[in-house]
Amino acid sequence: MLSSKQEQIIEETAPVVAQHLETITARFYPLMFDRYPEVNALFNASHQANGNQARALAGAVLQYVQLRNNPAEARAALSTAIGKHISLGIQRDHYPIVGECLMAAIGEVLGDAVTPDVADAWQALYDELAGLLIDVEQSHYHEFANRPGGWQGRRAFRIRNRRQESAVITSFELEPMDGEPVADFQPGQYIGVRLEINGEPVYRHYSLSDGPNGRTYRISVKREPEGHVSRFLHDEAANGFELELLPPSGDLTLTGQEPLLLVSGGVGQTPMLPLAKQALGQGRPVAYLHAARSRQHHAFSEEIKALREQYQDYFNPVVIYEEGGEADGADAIGMVDQTLLAQHLPDPAARCYFVGPEAFMQTVDAALEALGVSESRRHYEHFGPARPLRAA
Repeated sequence: MLSSKQEQIIEETAPVVAQHLETITARFYPLMFDRYPEVNALFNASHQANGNQARALAGAVLQYVQLRNNPAEARAALSTAIGKHISLGIQRDHYPIVGECLMAAIGEVLGDAVTPDVADAWQALYDELAGLLIDVEQSHYHEFANRPGGWQGRRAFRIRNRRQESAVITSFELEPMDGEPVADFQPGQYIGVRLEINGEPVYRHYSLSDGPNGRTYRISVKREPEGHVSRFLHDEAANGFELELLPPSGDLTLTGQEPLLLVSGGVGQTPMLPLAKQALGQGRPVAYLHAARSRQHHAFSEEIKALREQYQDYFNPVVIYEEGGEADGADAIGMVDQTLLAQHLPDPAARCYFVGPEAFMQTVDAALEALGVSESRRHYEHFGPARPLRAA
């Protein structure tokens, strides 16, 4: 617990730290990788290069400073970061490394403004934040390990089967090496993956693209032109290839009982498909809008067709191709916009989920707001570091 003097210092210096926070976090990562190169594998290099990782960390720190006097709100605000930590298997021993390097970065950027008292106050604030994260993450690890089919830490799996879903997306069915059952998860969640490429460990997390079955997990990966891991999985990872999985996590899960509007762009369909299957199994009406570049880029078309035949009374799939013509079989050609969403929105009280490229999600979010869908009924997820869609 911070002392009254430390609380006062945080209040007085928070505006200055906030003003320079992106500079601080941008300096933090290179400093940490230089001092502790062993943690480099936990981070996606492309997210470092484009600055998204630093901005996400800055946003999380600011959120905690603003909400720390309400622990329930603070936990809710940090849930996305907690989910990503769980998918990487972050442990309590990682937090002193982060604290040391973050304080060093603050000192480098703010210079003489960081007096011993200021440094002590911000170190105490970080320790408080770290303690909250550790408690929540350890609780999740313990709960998952005690589920039927659960485990602690990493568990060895292998590729049982791979399937080409589109010109750029391949599905990988993963089975445990020990032949034992695997724990259920909530549709819409993702799972942490650890594999080695040329002897070097790398970590990623991918949406679980099918519902739980107790035996296997399925991930579906888009081949990115510059994607170190995605290119390896597409080009080198054959059936029998071994990798490790960490516990599933993520907050893009069903809630409420309202009709659903599920909107996806490209590989953003991967969490939407299991959400649709779960909702349809519950008898909830589902409007399912998917946008792909072209017919060749349209993944899971056969699965969607089967769902339409099974649940024809309350499943409404709509396919939009950016490129092509009527002969390609799409319901619309062009882009997802407010007019299209208005045509298929079951009701302004519907619950809406959407995932896709950043600009796509910004468009969908703004359109749904204009159509009267409240913020509490608009749910989305970034595949990379989390950030507000319309951040200042």
